[in-house]
Amino acid sequence: MTVKDVAKILNATVLSGEDQLDVEVHDACGSDMMSDVLAFVKNQAVLLTGLVNVQVVRTADMMDIVCLVFVRGKQPDEDMLAMARRKDMVVLSTSLRMYRACGLLWEAGLRGGEADADAEATV
Repeated sequence: MTVKDVAKILNATVLSGEDQLDVEVHDACGSDMMSDVLAFVKNQAVLLTGLVNVQVVRTADMMDIVCLVFVRGKQPDEDMLAMARRKDMVVLSTSLRMYRACGLLWEAGLRGGEADADAEATV
């Protein structure tokens, strides 16, 4: 799935990274706790969050996240967008709540990484 697909599925507005929409993404994570993101997110991922502060961009950069999606219509400030641009990170905003947004991406085939796949295999 590409970032462009994510934006379309979530009816999201592209706030930054218009030139990166064809980048492939392989995993997704929904969290407002950056410690969970650090513990569980793999590379080439999409991060869905309602937390709007510069630490989100810093954490995303450390984890090779290629796309940030702010849910519930949250809007990052210009400092966050500037930092995301320097990191070649796509930033999207959707009016959807996190639960619904994650569900739509799951339904479209974007999964949550190896840990989730291992859990599914044992069920």
